[in-house]
Amino acid sequence: MDHLAELKEFARLHARGQGIGDRQVAAVLPRITNDEPGHPASWARVWTAEADRLAVAGRPLDACRHYALARFPYHGDDVRRRAQDNCVRTFDDWRRRRGVERLVLDHPDGTVACWASGLDSRRRRPLLLVMGGIVSVKEQWAPLLPRLARLGWAAVVAEMPGVGENTLRYHADSWRLLPFLMDELAGRARVTDTSVLGLSFSGHLALRAAAEDPRIRSVHTVGAPVAGFFDDPDWWPRVPGITVATLRRLTGAPDDDALRALLADFPLGPDVLGAVDIPVGYVVSSRDEIIPPTERQLLGATLPRVRFKEFDDVHGSPANLGAMRKWLIASLLRARVTHRLGGHRALPASGAGRRGGESGGGATGVSGLSRAVGAGALGPSGAATPSDSGVTGLADAVPRQPRRSPVE
Repeated sequence: MDHLAELKEFARLHARGQGIGDRQVAAVLPRITNDEPGHPASWARVWTAEADRLAVAGRPLDACRHYALARFPYHGDDVRRRAQDNCVRTFDDWRRRRGVERLVLDHPDGTVACWASGLDSRRRRPLLLVMGGIVSVKEQWAPLLPRLARLGWAAVVAEMPGVGENTLRYHADSWRLLPFLMDELAGRARVTDTSVLGLSFSGHLALRAAAEDPRIRSVHTVGAPVAGFFDDPDWWPRVPGITVATLRRLTGAPDDDALRALLADFPLGPDVLGAVDIPVGYVVSSRDEIIPPTERQLLGATLPRVRFKEFDDVHGSPANLGAMRKWLIASLLRARVTHRLGGHRALPASGAGRRGGESGGGATGVSGLSRAVGAGALGPSGAATPSDSGVTGLADAVPRQPRRSPVE
């Protein structure tokens, strides 16, 4: 598959995840004929024009979602950099009346910006850290923040190193970003009771951090790489070119050989995974084109308390978003209830909770936890409802007006 075809295929996944309808995407994609920076029919220019139109129409959240696609997969040219800036600005416009605050944290290696809800120094709630993967900005997940706060969390959405506004470099020790965030938030959240919703590559960071930091009480992820993605020479040729190019960008690797050398330090072995003795929820896509099937096998054999949910789908399970989100929310609530009831819950003797397509059992079932979410939190199909009410897919003052792209 060539570069532009890959871009369009990934766009369908990420657009759907943000609540952009398939018909909207189908209307835009035929107008994109290339990915040449600045070309009027290029990827970034066409999506930016759509976003500009929505911003002028007073629809900041919809504009934000389109700017996020314009800067996809990373902001490596001038038009994409403007789209990245406008993605942040339009979300900032939307969030101001919805109880979402902006945090800008000084890290020893750069700057980390976050969106947050429910932080309170007088009434510190359990912390929920949400992070996307290597191509998704925090604005894609931040609209869920008001709902998460109403469910009782101090919720913070951040980005992986090198993604969006995060200026850090991505490397094997990037998992230390999570303890850094917990340290920074300790005065306004109960960081000793932290859950991580880490999508894709950030799930790898979460598992590694959980092996070291006992403040992390549960991890929930979708298609996280663990070991085989990083070190299996037979799998690597199958990895999409956009994924490889993005990893080169985030790590600073000058070429593919240098990237493979850097990634050799990333795999998590049985010694590390065996130390993750907390609830882990992992969504598997059976036709995942990025994550090898050996990752599930390794996790099932080494994680003491893992539960799997499998969908017959590609990476991120875009055709099953409603069911996937419902399962993730239930997984988060289940872990919270388990912690309140005394922490460690024994797995079924058969091991089905570790290796089955759906984990089972426990005093609190998935259906009960889904009811606990409340009718307003999930749409009719179980999907988080993408709307300006603040519910969307598992997404300091800044300038108010988006900058227009220059006209050629």
